[in-house]
Amino acid sequence: MDFKLKLLIGELKTQGIKDKLVLKALEEIPRKLFVPKDLREEAYENHPLHIGHNQTISQPYTTAFMLQDLELKRDDIVLEIGTGSGWSTALTAYICEKIYSIETIPELSKIAKENIKKTKLKNIKIITGDGSKGLKKYSPYDKIIVNAACSQVPKTLISQLKDNGILICPVGNLYEQNLLKIVKEKDKIKTYNLGGFIFVPLVSEEYGF
Repeated sequence: MDFKLKLLIGELKTQGIKDKLVLKALEEIPRKLFVPKDLREEAYENHPLHIGHNQTISQPYTTAFMLQDLELKRDDIVLEIGTGSGWSTALTAYICEKIYSIETIPELSKIAKENIKKTKLKNIKIITGDGSKGLKKYSPYDKIIVNAACSQVPKTLISQLKDNGILICPVGNLYEQNLLKIVKEKDKIKTYNLGGFIFVPLVSEEYGF
């Protein structure tokens, strides 16, 4: 294992990342494959990095925290909103059965597809479009993860979630956001606040800001 990666995983463990599937995915899916070439020396540092188009690849802790709280299982079908450069997508795909990921910026969709090819993962489908509308064609989903901040939780995403499914979504404004975990139980919605984080805004007419 890369020494810098080993240090990062050790740091993440001290920060509360204990899920064995998530930790294994972090070991096996190199973040350096998903950052611009000029930033690869920083790939295993625990902070976000710019990937162009006013977007970032999230801090490793943030990504690991979200995936841990998503409670991923091997047979899960997952919908991801905000592919970015594809790192979170690939980590999720390493764990689950299938992931559908929506990216609104065509150039980033292309970059993500090229990055993911390097991992040889075959259970990923990337779609270019408005993620706030979800992807009804393959719904309902066991888990849904939103990698950009919304003004409120998109109702369409909740409707595309299976019973006992989990949705993770940052909600707030440009300066203050809370990461929400939404559990759908027999059409009843339970919402848990996982704390304050900062994400880039979701590109959406209805749920952006």
